[in-house]
Amino acid sequence: MHILMGLLCGLTFGLGLVISGMTDTRVVLGFLDIAGNWNPALLAVMAGALAVTIPGFWMLKKRPAPLLAKDFFVPAKGVIDRKLILGAVLFGSGWGLYGYCPGPALASLLTLDWQPVLFVLAMAAGMIIESITGKRAKP
Repeated sequence: MHILMGLLCGLTFGLGLVISGMTDTRVVLGFLDIAGNWNPALLAVMAGALAVTIPGFWMLKKRPAPLLAKDFFVPAKGVIDRKLILGAVLFGSGWGLYGYCPGPALASLLTLDWQPVLFVLAMAAGMIIESITGKRAKP
């Protein structure tokens, strides 16, 4: 059931990305181009996401447990450290330079275009490198 629900949530998220235009890098880059030909479409996407997320979290807080798990997963680490800042800078830089972040890039693989494939391969390589170097860096 967990796999089925994960698949359903992923498909719903991907469909939302396609419908909202988030798989089109021109929409994202147009939003980030505040000094040029600014495209405010991403504001509507963000507002729609908040309109669903805020009441959703409010309702979840009232539940004793999730429907398909024993407990809610809440990240334990609450500090802002060098790793978090570096990750945010890398994420934001990639998003600003190319217009993709992981979700839209994965959804864009369905276009069979080479740019999303290259992006996802580079993202996977970065994840592999981090998993190797991250294990070495831990005490």
